[in-house]
Amino acid sequence: MHIVIMGCGRVGSTLARTLEQQGHTVAVVDQDPTAFRRLGSSFGGRRVTGVGFDQDTLREAGIEEAGAFAAVSSGDNSNIIAARVAREMFGVENVAARIYDPRRAEVYQRLGIPTVATVRWTADQMLRRLLPAGAEPLWRDPSGRVELAEVHYTNAWIGHKVATLQEETGVRVAFLTRQGEAMLPTSKTVLQDGDLVHVMLRTDELEQVEAAFAKGPEEDAHR
Repeated sequence: MHIVIMGCGRVGSTLARTLEQQGHTVAVVDQDPTAFRRLGSSFGGRRVTGVGFDQDTLREAGIEEAGAFAAVSSGDNSNIIAARVAREMFGVENVAARIYDPRRAEVYQRLGIPTVATVRWTADQMLRRLLPAGAEPLWRDPSGRVELAEVHYTNAWIGHKVATLQEETGVRVAFLTRQGEAMLPTSKTVLQDGDLVHVMLRTDELEQVEAAFAKGPEEDAHR
């Protein structure tokens, strides 16, 4: 997968090196060409000097072939603008924006942009947004048999009860993240656009669950 990162600070450079080590092609965009020093001499991806929400700059970075985009500059406004351009203008599927002001998380979620707050594990959380499939679990029991994982779902589940999602996929939804805040679902909770779903499941069932979440509800399949 090709991934574009806006911002070559600590988080951006860490993301870039990690993703390249995992076999992805990476392009990093930053207005300051000296920022690319953080990538190190071994980094083989693209270094693009320019504004991260400028369409020509993004094209130079390969946004048209990108499967994911991360906006991790030092400005909230720049990050959300760039994330929206990547999603709305170029149709990038996996987009995430770093935020400094947690009060803005709700606004970003309403725009359909997953956010990651500036905390010490920012880079790890960004990886979960950019590479949902195969991401490391949020928690795993000592035996390694049960884990807590964020599982991405097709939009066909939106508007359906979480109880239906559990019944048809055979997992336990531990909690949702909605508009930047965690919530415990009830029997009446309906999945909304932008919700992040965290489930408890057996480790050996992860691929099966991901497939069920990607397939959608049974009732939709028979229409």
